[in-house]
Amino acid sequence: MDRIPFGVSRFDRILDGGAPPGTVVLLVGEPGAGAREFMYTSAVMNALAHTDPDLFDLHYGDLHEDADLPPETHYLSFTADASNVRREMSYVFDDELVDAAAGEITVRDFSPEYFQLSQVPREWYLGETTTLQDLGGQQERADVLTALGQYLNAHAAGNLVVIDSITDLVAAISDEMSWNDIATVIRGLGKAAHRWNGLILASASRETLKRTELGHLMDAADGTLQFEWESGGSKRARTMVVQEFRGVLSQIERENIVRFETEIHEGGFDVSDVRKIR
Repeated sequence: MDRIPFGVSRFDRILDGGAPPGTVVLLVGEPGAGAREFMYTSAVMNALAHTDPDLFDLHYGDLHEDADLPPETHYLSFTADASNVRREMSYVFDDELVDAAAGEITVRDFSPEYFQLSQVPREWYLGETTTLQDLGGQQERADVLTALGQYLNAHAAGNLVVIDSITDLVAAISDEMSWNDIATVIRGLGKAAHRWNGLILASASRETLKRTELGHLMDAADGTLQFEWESGGSKRARTMVVQEFRGVLSQIERENIVRFETEIHEGGFDVSDVRKIR
């Protein structure tokens, strides 16, 4: 089976190229532990492979023989537009990488749908003041979950899609959108992804979710990567654990790998070492 690369070179090599097509992977992390950087790295590296093969080869290396690059990379945000996403990526990557990859990353900003029924002033997320005509139009605009579903139907097939983030949806729970609505959409996403044959990464903050809510999300996803801080002596280290991953976890267990030590540098998120059962 062909694999879709995550864009993290050493991790992809261990997985024989990346994730199986039709996969939804949940990225769950403690603040600053690497989940967001993993997400940015996946988007930038998969885009860079199309725009600048030489730069991609320098920072990623050769693709595994079973890896098949997704034709398109889509970054979905509920609170940030393309310029904000690009600025955040520049905090992680060398500017040369961001400049080369940005044109190949399609950013869909769901701010209008996300904030439309809130008390947030329109000029904060659209740069425009609210008018009486706008208030009437809000009744006709699709809610954020419907807009998300429509976009995925149109663009997810065969491609890499990054959803930033499930935590934002949880923060917007109201009379119009409940936790059950969010959980149902994520479960439906897992079913649809198997037909789309792409790779969907969805991030969530472990600190924000209740234990049962996180359990629902993990059960709906095909795989869960946990990003954690680990203290040893006077140092703190970022680590990644493959909590579960259908079709992949058994391969990691055969290698006796229990934890990935990770680092973040100008080339993005990377695996620096693996811990094995001795």
